[in-house]
Amino acid sequence: MSPHRTNDDALTPDGLRQMASAFQPSRVLLTAYELGLFTALGNGPRTPAEVADALGADARGTDRLMRALASLGLLHRHGDRFANPPAVDTHLVEGRPGYFSGLGHTAHLWHSWTHLTEAVRRGGAPAAGPIDDRGGEWLAAFIEAMHARAAATAPDLARLIDLDGVGRVLDVGGGSGVYSMAFARTRDGVSATVFDLPNVVPLTRQYVAREGLGDRIDTAVGDYTTDPLPGGYDLVFLSAIIHSNSPGQNAALIGKCAAALNPGGRVAVVDFIMDDDRAAPAHGTLFALNMLVATEAGDTYTQREVGAWMTSAGLDDIVHRDTPFGTGLVIGRRSADRPPPA
Repeated sequence: MSPHRTNDDALTPDGLRQMASAFQPSRVLLTAYELGLFTALGNGPRTPAEVADALGADARGTDRLMRALASLGLLHRHGDRFANPPAVDTHLVEGRPGYFSGLGHTAHLWHSWTHLTEAVRRGGAPAAGPIDDRGGEWLAAFIEAMHARAAATAPDLARLIDLDGVGRVLDVGGGSGVYSMAFARTRDGVSATVFDLPNVVPLTRQYVAREGLGDRIDTAVGDYTTDPLPGGYDLVFLSAIIHSNSPGQNAALIGKCAAALNPGGRVAVVDFIMDDDRAAPAHGTLFALNMLVATEAGDTYTQREVGAWMTSAGLDDIVHRDTPFGTGLVIGRRSADRPPPA
């Protein structure tokens, strides 16, 4: 059964009310996260007044929030003092090794999803502007969320892509460089270039330097929607990129990727790849709505659509594989004797 499909009990009046109000616990958690409330309790129990003072927040508002958090099991109450449960202390206190930093991006998504009704009416989100223009806080939270989400799966994905004969990888829109780092670690002799926007590349360099891979991973600044891609690569990699674009933008982008390949090189696309009737995977149906509220023309796309863009770009030997992570992998090859279309 789909993880998002409801049973008959959920479709009763009480079940529907519970579904409709499910946003409330989510908002309580995200507000506490945004305020830094769990971090304020990182050194032990405190009263709501003490926490409010530490956060610069209203005492009554903080008190009511903390009582709601306790009712959800996100805080433990000891008389007039509250404390983090062990799991919360591990994952929601900034600076802990297991800190769940990706919730910052989730909080931004919550604000976008409040406009779903209007986005459905108009067929997309109002122009959000380029990522470079959304502010340093938004950008850092976004890149960190994408890095944290991919870090656990990138090594397995790198092994899923046959790197035999691959010396140079172009990671388009590669963000933190998490996949480039996985490629470099998976096979000796592989180097990578992360191509991303001017405000992203400094963050990329920080992540790469932190992992000690600056000698094998470099960066190139540009906008893939308007700029040509550098050339001479054996693999051009696109992860979580095509869902932000319109079909026309993706066709043009895949063409640029093909032109960046050495003869015999491949383009690999990782994303939520839908079946032809767009009913599965179930999480892809929700992600299509996420693109509706967050972008002007982004969407989830089918294997047939991605394959058609690759064919138009002069790629062949197109294969589709499901990954263990709920995404799909589509790979097309530039024939050694077939140049990409001009």
